[in-house]
Amino acid sequence: MKELYYIGLDVHKKQISYVIKTATGRQVAVGQVEASRAALSQWAGAIDGPWIAALEATLFSGWIYDHLLPLAQQIKVAHPAMLKAISCAKKKNDRLDADKICDLLRCDLLPECYMAPREIRELRRVLRYRNLLLREAVRMKNKISGLLLEVGEPYDATKLHRKKYFAAYLDNLHDTPESVIELLRISRSSLELFSRLQRKLLTGLERHPLLQQRVERLQSIRGVGEVLALTWALEIATPQRFPSIDNAVSYCGLCAAENTSAGKSHRGPLSKQRNQHLQRVLIEAAHLAPRWNERLRQVQQRELQRGHANRATLEVARKLVAYLLAVDRSGRAFVDKSRAA
Repeated sequence: MKELYYIGLDVHKKQISYVIKTATGRQVAVGQVEASRAALSQWAGAIDGPWIAALEATLFSGWIYDHLLPLAQQIKVAHPAMLKAISCAKKKNDRLDADKICDLLRCDLLPECYMAPREIRELRRVLRYRNLLLREAVRMKNKISGLLLEVGEPYDATKLHRKKYFAAYLDNLHDTPESVIELLRISRSSLELFSRLQRKLLTGLERHPLLQQRVERLQSIRGVGEVLALTWALEIATPQRFPSIDNAVSYCGLCAAENTSAGKSHRGPLSKQRNQHLQRVLIEAAHLAPRWNERLRQVQQRELQRGHANRATLEVARKLVAYLLAVDRSGRAFVDKSRAA
């Protein structure tokens, strides 16, 4: 039986540095390979024996992981924030980085992060692109308002972005420079384009066979809309990877950072180590969900009576996480026992 090889990969845009070692730490090979599918296939085919590899999570890691996974016994992806052996090193280069990753893998000390299935990652990419289009649409709305403020033209803020009102409004602008009117037309066209595209992407995700039933179950929770349900399903991917609600709350960035030493404990602001996409949507939903969900409204009111508006929003978001995780784990629609009684 051939010896198992451990491979550390330091990935970059054009080159990938690698170090190959045995279980005892004996170095077998070191070098670089071009960051392309053909070059990686040729390199992997030349390895004489079974192997497992590890690489750091970067922008380029996804396609490398997908390409090498069928060729290796196992591929692991390391959490970049936890690779202190690399980020804090005095001497740092690509070969040394690959060597450290290889040693961490070989000694079973690699801080591994979760890699969602390929199809989920592809759908997640679509959702995040939809969010980009939505932000651009909001920027166009702000730009339209800003252009009118620059030239001192009054407008009805509640109707400005309605199609008929905006068209009639432009026809009645007489003292406004022609350049501003043209910019307003361009901004309006961009706004309509971004809004139409983001709606199209959102509808496609809702109807995707991999997500449709799951999203419907999540929306059975009163106060959970399509965007929150889709974001939860695609960012969480597999709810079983969280052993408790506290772990899910931490992943969503809804708990404070903690620093405890020598019996002294310090709680900081919300931790920056979180899924920022999920955190943003949960916070936005926590402001609106209590309007439709009595349980969430009670949670909100309890904290508001104590004089903590921000804490009230956080508590509602945490309760939403508990509901979403319970529904996602069970595979059944949410049942409010208080309403059923």
